[in-house]
Amino acid sequence: MGILQSIKMALKSIKGNKLRSVLTMLGMIIGVSSVIVLVSIAQGSTKNVTSQINQLGTNLLTISTFSTDVALTEDKISELSKLEGVKAISPVVSGRVNVKKDRTTSQVSLTGTNAAYSQVRDTKVSAGRFITDLDIEYRQKVAVIGSSTATTFFGTEDPVGQYLQIEGTSYKVVGVLVSKGSSMGQGGDNTVIVPLSTGQRLIGSTTISQVYLQGKSEDQMDNVMNEVEMKMASLYPNQSDSYSVTNQQDVMDTMSSVSDTMTLMLGGIASISLLVGGIGIMNIMLVSVSERTKEIGIRKAIGAKRRDVLIQFLIEAVVLSSVGGLIGIISGLGIGELVSSLFSLSVSFSSSVILFSFLFSLIVGVVFGVFPANKASKLNPIQALRYE
Repeated sequence: MGILQSIKMALKSIKGNKLRSVLTMLGMIIGVSSVIVLVSIAQGSTKNVTSQINQLGTNLLTISTFSTDVALTEDKISELSKLEGVKAISPVVSGRVNVKKDRTTSQVSLTGTNAAYSQVRDTKVSAGRFITDLDIEYRQKVAVIGSSTATTFFGTEDPVGQYLQIEGTSYKVVGVLVSKGSSMGQGGDNTVIVPLSTGQRLIGSTTISQVYLQGKSEDQMDNVMNEVEMKMASLYPNQSDSYSVTNQQDVMDTMSSVSDTMTLMLGGIASISLLVGGIGIMNIMLVSVSERTKEIGIRKAIGAKRRDVLIQFLIEAVVLSSVGGLIGIISGLGIGELVSSLFSLSVSFSSSVILFSFLFSLIVGVVFGVFPANKASKLNPIQALRYE
């Protein structure tokens, strides 16, 4: 008997027991759709985290100090800016301030920095301008505000050119930032950026405890980090515990490793349901062998070879698993889109994951279909014909 004929007989047998076939495929449908949905959610989360880290700036190094003994003065910051591979440097002071306009009052994050901050932290303005070096030199009372701050105090009005009361002092709004949304769990739009000198006066401290450095090239970031660490060691000998130098890429690598582990774990958990579906296929196929014992005996009595019977039952198992896999793919894509819209989750579908889950369902069908198919092919035709 040819393969085509075996496939036709297998499909005919499946159609003859539609309800049982659907229930058998249900395990594969659930398994495949689970793999696609869970892995897609995990991959979407990974992309979302990567995007949030990238919002912090590109080719970014962060120097943070933990002690007042380690003072990042202008002279030392200037020395760091002269290092080979450093494109721009931005010292920062930060805190919380009370902002008021008319009857609206709110606490807002304050950042005092220089003109390079816009480039280093990839911060753009949607209206007006950013802080300039002249603003710092002349201690200008100007502010660039986040999009949320603009909405809170000005509604739909254009904030540029208007004034805000920051800690009781009037500041002119010269720019509004492009919305960045939340980054690493923190909202980045409810903020006020002022010149470094003005920010130091507002928070009542001249201590600079954080500096951002931007490298010239992503490929050189490891070398730049080594240079910065060596320079910091020479500026602050025997005080390495009082400061840290963080590479943005290290953070991304760590998050990527965690995300990959989570994706693998979720995929593994979902794959268990595929194995359960395979066991269901084997169980149903064994029942089918018992029900069709006389049919098998008749076929073997009229000349069917062991291989023909083996192929027929194996094809039935593969068809059940493959059809279940295809329906599972459609279900997984639909459920993924539904979850994304209902729970505002980032879902990223991958063709490789979809292909893997389908192929895995086929392999499961073959593996768990071999035993019942082998049992059917080994039946003695005389005993099979006498079976009641």
